[in-house]
Amino acid sequence: MKAPRGTRDVLPGETEKWQKIEKIARRVFSLYNYGEIRTPIFEDTSLFERSIGASTDIVEKEMYTFLDKKGRSLTLRPEGTAGVVRAYLEHKLYSRGGLEKFFYIGPFFRYERPQAGRNRQFYQVGVEAIGSDNPALDAEVIRLSLDFLNSLGLKTLQVSLNSIGCSACQPVYRNGLQEFLEKHLEELCDDCRERARRNPLRVLDCKREKCIAIVEDAPATLDFLCPSCKTHFESVRRYLDVLGTIYELSPRLVRGLDYYTRTTFEIVHSGLGAQNAVAGGGRFDRLIEEFGGKPTPAVGFAAGVDRIALIMGKGEEKSARGGNAPIVYIATAGREYLEECILLLNDLRSSGVSAEMDYDGRSLKSQFRVADKLGVRFAIILGQEGIILRDMRKGEQKEVKREEIIDGVKSCIMT
Repeated sequence: MKAPRGTRDVLPGETEKWQKIEKIARRVFSLYNYGEIRTPIFEDTSLFERSIGASTDIVEKEMYTFLDKKGRSLTLRPEGTAGVVRAYLEHKLYSRGGLEKFFYIGPFFRYERPQAGRNRQFYQVGVEAIGSDNPALDAEVIRLSLDFLNSLGLKTLQVSLNSIGCSACQPVYRNGLQEFLEKHLEELCDDCRERARRNPLRVLDCKREKCIAIVEDAPATLDFLCPSCKTHFESVRRYLDVLGTIYELSPRLVRGLDYYTRTTFEIVHSGLGAQNAVAGGGRFDRLIEEFGGKPTPAVGFAAGVDRIALIMGKGEEKSARGGNAPIVYIATAGREYLEECILLLNDLRSSGVSAEMDYDGRSLKSQFRVADKLGVRFAIILGQEGIILRDMRKGEQKEVKREEIIDGVKSCIMT
C-alpha cells in the first residue's frame, strides 16, 4: 500500500520543521492581532463555485467534489478565504462592529500535477482582515507576510505588487485585454483560447511558456485604473515605502482566483524554480456581498507550508528517528532492574523531563550506542553499583541517590 499520488507522509525528523512553521505563524499573526479560525475541510460545492469563479482552473479541473449519501454536492476545500467568509456571515461576526482579523492553518486539496512543493493535499497558513478598505491595511498584510517568512529565516524574497481595479474599471480593462488576445488566439494554448473568450484575466495567470511570452505585451492593469483605484494603489505603495518594504511592480499579476479586487501581490523565492511563489494575496472587496452580506471590504494572504518547508530543508540533515531528543536515557545492567527503570522513567516524565529507556534487553554497550544516536544529554545507569548519572556532553559521571535524581538532572540542565 502506498499513499495516493499527490499526497505525502511527513515523518518524524521533518515534522519538527512543520511545527516550527506553525508555531512562528501563530506567534507573528498574534502580534498583529489576528485570531485563529478553524473551518471545515469540506463545504458545499457552490461556495467555491461562487467565490473562486466558475471559469477558473480550480473550479473546472482541480476541485475534489463528491456527493454525500443524500446526493448533496460537497467539495474538499481548495483554498481558505471562502470558508472564512462563510463563517463570518453565518455567525454574524459583522455584528461586533469594526475590523475582524482571522488566521488559519490547515490542509487544502487540488487535483494538480504533483511537483516539488506542490501536492494534491497541501498545507497553508493564511490571514483575512475583514471590514476596512484603508490601503494601510493592504500594506500591513504584505508586511505581515514578509515578517512571517523572515522569522523562519527565509532569504532572497521578492515582493511583486499590482492593482487589478474594481467593478468600475475591471470591465474596461477586460475589454482591452480581450481585444489584444483576439489578435493572438492561434498562438495561445487550447485552454487560453477558451479563457480569452470567457474570462480573459485568467490568460494572464497561465503558466505555459508560450502564453507567458504573449501576455508580456498585453495591456497593463495599472493603465486602466479608475481615479479611486489609482489613489488607493498609490497609498498602498506609499505605506509600503514608509515601512521600508522593497517591492517591484508587476502590472499583469492577477492571481488565480476571481474574487480579487484592487491590490494583488505575490512573494517569490529564488530557490524554487518555476513554481517559486511562497505566499500571495490581495483584496476581495466584493466577495462578502456576493455571498449575501452587506458590501464589506477585506484583504488577506496565504502561504504554502509545503514550499516553505522545502526551502527550509535545503542543506539540512534530517535525524534518523526525528523528534526532539530526550534529555535522559535510562540504561540497565540487567532485566532485574526493569521495574525500577519503569518507575524512574515515569517520575522523570511526570516532572517534565523527557526520558527514554531500553525495552529490548540490550547490553549496556549497545544501550549507550542508542543513547548516543538519540543525542541525549544524560544517561542514568541502574545496576549493582547503585545509580550512576552520566553527563554525555562532558563525559563525567557520579553516583546519586534515588530521591536526588530528578532534582540533580534539572539542576544540571540549568547549568
